[in-house]
Amino acid sequence: MDLLQILSQRRSVRRYKPIPIPEEDLDRLLLALQRAPTDASAQLYSALRVKDRDLREAIARLSGDQEHVRQAAEFFLFLADVHRLERLLAHRRERMASWPKAALHFAVLDAGLAAAYLALTAEAMGYGICFIGGVLNEPEALLDLLRLPPGVFPVVGLTLGVPDEEGPPRPRLPRHLVVHEDAYRSYGEEDLEAAYRAMAPYSRSGDWGRVLRRYFAQGGTMEAREAPYGRALARQGFDPDLPPGSPFYSLGGLLEAALAEARGVLFRPGEAWLEREAEAFRGEGRPGEALLEALRKARGEVPGWP
Repeated sequence: MDLLQILSQRRSVRRYKPIPIPEEDLDRLLLALQRAPTDASAQLYSALRVKDRDLREAIARLSGDQEHVRQAAEFFLFLADVHRLERLLAHRRERMASWPKAALHFAVLDAGLAAAYLALTAEAMGYGICFIGGVLNEPEALLDLLRLPPGVFPVVGLTLGVPDEEGPPRPRLPRHLVVHEDAYRSYGEEDLEAAYRAMAPYSRSGDWGRVLRRYFAQGGTMEAREAPYGRALARQGFDPDLPPGSPFYSLGGLLEAALAEARGVLFRPGEAWLEREAEAFRGEGRPGEALLEALRKARGEVPGWP
């Protein structure tokens, strides 16, 4: 089938027939996954094929109780993975540099490209797919469930199987609002209205604004995901301002927690002090590490005074 025809008709599939994917087809799909581009040959991703039904059920529940996660013939969870790279460097007696933000950027990109190559190949073979962003609804619970090591983080899920539904492809924004030439141009009122008109069929009500409001406006889904996402990133070592395993969303969140329990916080090179009326608690290390240690001492979570 012509690739452009596939792209023009593609849509997400959320209902699947109870038909397994033959091993020879699965082998071709996994080949496509591994042939995706990657920066500097590092391949900073892993793909977790979830075969265990109980595990699939747990992931479906954490992802918004999505039935197609349970129903699809195959479910993959794509992971940003710098853990393997760290192990490879250590195997040749090299130490990983500190580059957590850049690492997350390239690892998410690698995982996304691998997922896209698998998805497009599956559609070219006549299968249906659906990306599952809901795997980030409860990222900390997912880390616990899968026992992911530091340096590994869930990016997106992907269901795959024989479609049991049909329908037209979903609309997309007008091309001139997406493809810029030579410079990023600003959007006028008519451009923005054209976007809403083009995307109106996406919503059953004909109001795309309701979709955007539910996900992206204040009080929406993305706002609810932000703090758990940040805590999970810090826990896995992707926040340069906090030590791996930190339960806080950001250094600012740690500061707010510390100031809620003290009258002041003092930073000096290599240390931080959390001060109360008649006592003070000291932590050592970089600012985030030192303040976290001081706060844990103040809370009695670790021994030691100051």
